[in-house]
Amino acid sequence: MNRENTPWQAASTAMVEWSDEDTPSASEYADFYYSSEDGLAESQHVFLASSDLPERWRTHTRSNFVIGETGFGTGLNFLLTWQSWRALPQPRPRLHYTAAEKHPMARADLSRALAGWPALQIIASMLLEAYPPPVKGQHRLLFDEGQVTLDLHFEDASEAFSDLAERGNCLVDAWYLDGFTPSRNPELWRTDLLKTVAKLTQPGGSVATFTAASQVRRDLQTAGFVMEKVPGFGKKRESLRGHMARAPEPAASRTTPWDLSDRPGKKPSSAIVLGAGLAGCQVAAALARRGVSVSLIDQSGIASGASGNSQGVLYTRLSRKHSALADFALQSFIFAGTSYRQLFAQGLLTSAIHGDLCGSLNRVDDQRDLDYLAEALNELPELARVVSAADASALTGLNLAGGGYWYPGSGWLNPTAVCRALLKTHGITVLEDSGAVQLHNQHEAWVARVGARELVSADCAVIATGASATSHEHLEWLPLRSIRGQTTHLPTSAPLQSLRSVFCHEGYIAPARQGTHCMGATFDLTRRDTELCTADHDYNLDTLAAAAPDWQEELAGIDRDALGGRVGFRCASPDYLPLVGPVPDRPQFLQTFAALRNNARQHIYTRGNYVPGLFLNTAHGSRGLTSTPLAGELLASLICDEPLALPRHLCRALAPARFLIRDLSRNRI
Repeated sequence: MNRENTPWQAASTAMVEWSDEDTPSASEYADFYYSSEDGLAESQHVFLASSDLPERWRTHTRSNFVIGETGFGTGLNFLLTWQSWRALPQPRPRLHYTAAEKHPMARADLSRALAGWPALQIIASMLLEAYPPPVKGQHRLLFDEGQVTLDLHFEDASEAFSDLAERGNCLVDAWYLDGFTPSRNPELWRTDLLKTVAKLTQPGGSVATFTAASQVRRDLQTAGFVMEKVPGFGKKRESLRGHMARAPEPAASRTTPWDLSDRPGKKPSSAIVLGAGLAGCQVAAALARRGVSVSLIDQSGIASGASGNSQGVLYTRLSRKHSALADFALQSFIFAGTSYRQLFAQGLLTSAIHGDLCGSLNRVDDQRDLDYLAEALNELPELARVVSAADASALTGLNLAGGGYWYPGSGWLNPTAVCRALLKTHGITVLEDSGAVQLHNQHEAWVARVGARELVSADCAVIATGASATSHEHLEWLPLRSIRGQTTHLPTSAPLQSLRSVFCHEGYIAPARQGTHCMGATFDLTRRDTELCTADHDYNLDTLAAAAPDWQEELAGIDRDALGGRVGFRCASPDYLPLVGPVPDRPQFLQTFAALRNNARQHIYTRGNYVPGLFLNTAHGSRGLTSTPLAGELLASLICDEPLALPRHLCRALAPARFLIRDLSRNRI
């Protein structure tokens, strides 16, 4: 899972062959994805009926029902399960489906495979619209206003589910074991994988599979399942199903589990979120989708801080090698693009007024990067491609001297509109202009107060207030930086109207919004004033003129003293990754892991010490439009004790406690 410093490349897509009846098979395994007799009926019989679905949903006591699948294939099992869930009247648990697929189907093959099921076309089209490019790692997809979650792990199932098991939670209610037949695809039937399946299963949870192989049955029994043979589908005489008869033994952590809390959590019924910028609004919406009652509080107003610019860019940066920074940037970019497309499709954002996913061109001069990634991106045209100067000029409408990366799913958005769209999620109450709020832990609840006045109390609290997070108790030690940035509001003109897409160079500019381009932005660590500065306008315009020579004359003639703009302060961390996760109890945490001062490599088996019910979501820097949707989803799934939205090594890379671990390991504290 952790590919740190290894070459970046796409996941290997499936090599699909088609029968005369248009039934797909995987050439690598010489096996069909589903029965040529009736794949839909096979899936219904082998997986849903053997798992007692939908009957179990009617009596399920937890708020979400988790299904795990080994081998996503065409997505047929997922779609049939989703359709069955949809047919169930409310109340019903949220559906969480997590599947691993080492060789994902290309979108065109997936579309062809699903075209044969007219009864599934509505939801199949939704899956195809959200289906991620074959980028290695975990992809979270949300459907039906967040009531259905699909986690697609484009990697080996053993790695994906071992990573999930290391968190020590038995979260899965039902398993679909649906790899190709054991004799042709033995990796998905290995004993260690089936043991991991068992460790992830709730007591009483089920397992179902098409195979009746004796070795599979014995391995599942050894792992703790009570197994039975049941009639198979069609010409297949038998298949297997079973249930978990005992509480599984938790998986051991391969690394010091400082990122895991020593106190078991439970889903809260209420939450306080401080900060109504992108970070706060995204996590508020993610919690509300889970039925949590959210009080969102801001001392000023919605998007009044760093999220208040007129235009922001959906942006990522590619790298020749994997790293936590590069992998999180790419995963969050993919998730954010899908999220914003859904907001436009739902009518919560209006194209050209609130944003436009018109694509973006990122100018790059490093030819080594371009040459390497041109080949790596061949399998990912829906994500990005390397373009020449001529192609870059045609895509942007500018006359450019160099090429770069073209991101067809990128574009610009109005952050305030995004915040307001998110706050329409049912279950959010907004308190604006509150003044300076302090949080207090009182009788196992969190209370928000302004002076002696109590505003609201809740089971948990999330601080999403940028660099001012350090003003709260328990957070004074955070190494946050506040970076001044100034944008320039440039009235559009005939030359500027030729711009067709976002153009990122040392700065950025997007097609005009309501007659004005919001461009920039400066980067200043030293200044704290909020007044517009002509020298900063000069910097923004001169940088653009250097990148777009045809505009030099137009930009030189502008009265820069008359230009509007906005000053904001980005919050950033020393490693440029946001801080997303629980707040450590610093004194206890340092005591627990004190031995790292003497030996940073030793394995300490104790979990971390965290302030109960207190979480952080901040330091998104200049990429808040890109990173906050996935960060909000990650934090909400953590708070609600669900399968998380990112693999563990990326969760650790975002955890606020990472700075304490680093300082201990370097004997700085």
